[in-house]
Amino acid sequence: MSLFKARDWWSTTLGENEEYDQGCLSVADVDNSGSGQDKIIVGSYSGFLRIISPHPAKAGDGVQAEDLLLEVQLRDPVLQVEVGKFVSGTELLHLAVLHPKKLCVYSVSGTLGNVEHGNQYQIKLMYEHNLQRTACNMTHGPFGGVKGRDLICIQSMDGMLMFFEQESYAFGRYLPGFLLPGPLRYSPKTDSFVTVSSCRQVESYKYQVLAVATDADTKKEIEQQKIGSGKKLLADWILNIGEQALDISIVSFNHTAFSIFVLGERNFFCLKENGQIRFMKKLEYSPSCFLPYCSVSEGTINSLVGNHNNMLLVYQDMTLRWAAQLPHIPVAVKVANFQDMKGIIVTLSDCGHLQCSYFGTDPSLFQAPKVESRDINYEELDTEMKELQRIIKEATKTQDILPKIEKEDDLTLSANVSPVLDAVSQAVDSAVESEAVPSVTVKFSIRTRLHVQKTVLAISVPPFLALTQDQFIFHSIEPGVAKSVSVSVFLKGNCPPSDLEGSAVVSYNTPTELNPEGVPRVAQCKFRLPLRLVCLPVPPSKAANHKLTIDTNKPPVNLVNLFPDFIERGDDDQVSVLGFQLLAGQKVTLLASKTSQRYRIQSEKFEDLWLVTKEFIMRFEEYFLKQGVKDFTCSFSGPIPLQEFFELIDQHFEGYYYLVIHI
Repeated sequence: MSLFKARDWWSTTLGENEEYDQGCLSVADVDNSGSGQDKIIVGSYSGFLRIISPHPAKAGDGVQAEDLLLEVQLRDPVLQVEVGKFVSGTELLHLAVLHPKKLCVYSVSGTLGNVEHGNQYQIKLMYEHNLQRTACNMTHGPFGGVKGRDLICIQSMDGMLMFFEQESYAFGRYLPGFLLPGPLRYSPKTDSFVTVSSCRQVESYKYQVLAVATDADTKKEIEQQKIGSGKKLLADWILNIGEQALDISIVSFNHTAFSIFVLGERNFFCLKENGQIRFMKKLEYSPSCFLPYCSVSEGTINSLVGNHNNMLLVYQDMTLRWAAQLPHIPVAVKVANFQDMKGIIVTLSDCGHLQCSYFGTDPSLFQAPKVESRDINYEELDTEMKELQRIIKEATKTQDILPKIEKEDDLTLSANVSPVLDAVSQAVDSAVESEAVPSVTVKFSIRTRLHVQKTVLAISVPPFLALTQDQFIFHSIEPGVAKSVSVSVFLKGNCPPSDLEGSAVVSYNTPTELNPEGVPRVAQCKFRLPLRLVCLPVPPSKAANHKLTIDTNKPPVNLVNLFPDFIERGDDDQVSVLGFQLLAGQKVTLLASKTSQRYRIQSEKFEDLWLVTKEFIMRFEEYFLKQGVKDFTCSFSGPIPLQEFFELIDQHFEGYYYLVIHI
């Protein structure tokens, strides 16, 4: 936080519920008074145009009635306001207002008042251009080196630059490789236009190149705006800055070189006229606006940068010279001259807070107000202290912050998976190419100690598995009476599931005295499906393209003890290799070393290793837990198979893209 705040010279809030952006603020002697005093021109997205001339009686005063010179509501939103020599036959300043579909140029004039109401100001429409394309922003200047007048260039939302020679339309040209419009500025020294494209590149286009690239045939004004064909347009130079740009400013002060400033989202660039970087400043905040405003020493330029932390910072090239706190986030900043004050900073927020401020060295120091003295009642203090000591003494007797209440749940839900597969498979509409798709029965039991209503049991299993029924509804369940339902689970999709754990949730209402309809509550449980549901025991295979080696910290274990459902137990059988055939996949082989503590899992397809590997580790942990071993660990010391993993992701998205294209 800054030690010094920006000193408030004059401030006000414009309108109600109006929105503003960086193009909505301009500062100039728009009424050609010749007094050297600037006026503030503000346009809003609500269509209001205001011209303000601050005259505070003393610093910090609010807006006076005579400060608002002009307020008019236009029919269309105001995207940008600029002041320049836009009318032919005169070098007086005029106001250009850019709307989404129209460009209007006004003259601003004041009439001396003969009564106490003061001077009267009015605007007069000099000319307007109806646009065939939606406008985004504009820039102006003496294009082509013309003297005594300013031309206007408007950038449309679809990437066309439309050039207007004051009252007449000149030509239009599309920017190559256009996607979204960026900031646009005119460079008088090089007679070129600088913008930042969606490719995050600063691009410069010569005015002469733009003019030559248009059609040679003479067409009507509207037809020229609609057609963007012509010679191929090439950029004068391109610089990749790697980020989007918020604004561009082109400056040429005394005692300093010509510079192009670009404010990015995270960096601040200063470029030479040929696009080379003069210097670059990495910002540690999110900027909102900026303005290079003067050169105080030879070879350096001062810049104002506003950010989203309500700060206004002053940089001399790359060096931070000052930081001041603002009461709002500025979206536009200008420097103006009012009365005898030169260099007043004008900032505008997106909600219409307009402030004129200056940098001061007098900090705003907080002084605590004096506390009113009162007589102390010692008897009340003593009584309060004894009460607090009693509460502390009672709290130290309990072990927990909240007392534990042993209370039985109102409703319990349990799931019981059958240890054997169904004698008659309940699988229907399965996409598995295997001849016989097995199923297993899961029985759910609901018990309650209270009368419950509107009970709904919902069951879910991982993708590619399916249920014969996934929802049951019970209107009411009596206390002490168990409700049981059974469902069958089977493999439906032609792909192995990623997990074999299912879940069940029962929602119910418990009636109370205050709420007879019942208070909604839920209970849930999980269940684990057998591996035999998705694979069959087969002879092991030696051929495999993908292998995983798992190390353990315990002696080798007979695979019969881990997979009794896949091997028939015999006398003194020592099984060290086992084969699994996935119903919707390839064969997976598990090998156990007889001398070391290593196990290998291999398969022809990389993705088929996962289900058997997870089941193997889970059964390992359960086996040693039953043996009373708590320090069992599994580890994988080989390189992580990221390449195979990324190839699967690419195949998945290629298949999805192919499906979308053909649909």
